[in-house]
Amino acid sequence: MEFLAEYASFLAKTATLVIAILIVLSAIAGLRGKGRRKGGGQLQVNKLNEFYKDLRERLESSLLDKAQLKALRKQQAKAEKQQKKKPEEKPRVFVLDFDGDIKASATESLRHEISAVLSLATAQDEVVLRLESGGGMVHSYGLAASQLARIRQAGVPLTVCIDKVAASGGYMMACIGDKIVSAPFAILGSIGVVAQLPNVNRLLKKHDVDFEVFTAGEYKRTVTVFGENTEKGREKFQEDLDVTHQLFKDFVSRYRPQLHIDDVATGEVWLGVAALNKQLVDQLMTSDEYLSQRAREANLYHLHFAERKSLQERVGLAASGSIEHLAIKLWSRLSGRLW
Repeated sequence: MEFLAEYASFLAKTATLVIAILIVLSAIAGLRGKGRRKGGGQLQVNKLNEFYKDLRERLESSLLDKAQLKALRKQQAKAEKQQKKKPEEKPRVFVLDFDGDIKASATESLRHEISAVLSLATAQDEVVLRLESGGGMVHSYGLAASQLARIRQAGVPLTVCIDKVAASGGYMMACIGDKIVSAPFAILGSIGVVAQLPNVNRLLKKHDVDFEVFTAGEYKRTVTVFGENTEKGREKFQEDLDVTHQLFKDFVSRYRPQLHIDDVATGEVWLGVAALNKQLVDQLMTSDEYLSQRAREANLYHLHFAERKSLQERVGLAASGSIEHLAIKLWSRLSGRLW
């Protein structure tokens, strides 16, 4: 036990020193960052045709003997030479990714990617969004969906590919696509609204603790965690949910009028096959299959806007990582566990 106490003391001193250094670095970074333009980032563009070509050539090199490979490369070189003499104007496909959390944080990058695409894309091009999201905050996903609506308004075809899940706010985004392509077992739907919170008012009363809520405006606060909720407040809260749900239904109906909206806006989810039968999607196919097909007839460009983190943000991440590492190390030593 004495060894453990000494070791814990050593780790505590080390952690204190590391935190102190990181605080100083963070303060310096904050001073350096004052007056500078916030944010910033860089648009990264990769041609996906080269990726698919490299996959094919690697497989050919492994499967064919030298004579076969030499003949194939000669044939391919001849075809490329002919193409250069008579260049074919291929359509362009711009590929974007959206991996959504509860706050739809990826919207910040998506907005810049869409702005870049719309500065160049025409009605002969196409935007493909690989979407993965189980939904989240109403206002956050409302903004993300509005960004996609810019593509439709510009007259550029939009295809949304879903490999795993596009539910609730995720489906709000997906429904904007001119075409929705889903993997057979992807989860889709959940056209509904949910809100929940605990209430500990009775527990507070049991321990003689009063909690006061002061508002200006009859419905400034309808239900609370600590206060005593009234039936009138609950009714108003439910009314607000119903209004939001109706707006959600109207939004989906606007972009997918073929849906029987009351049949699918129950909050239920369906797998890809069932979703196709309910017209929530247009085609069953993985994003890999769809893009590999498009690569044969179009030039594919993958766009990703990488946010540039400030020095202060990087120091903050390093600080949280160091503290977490020290905490895990101390716990593993004291509990006898190995990580």
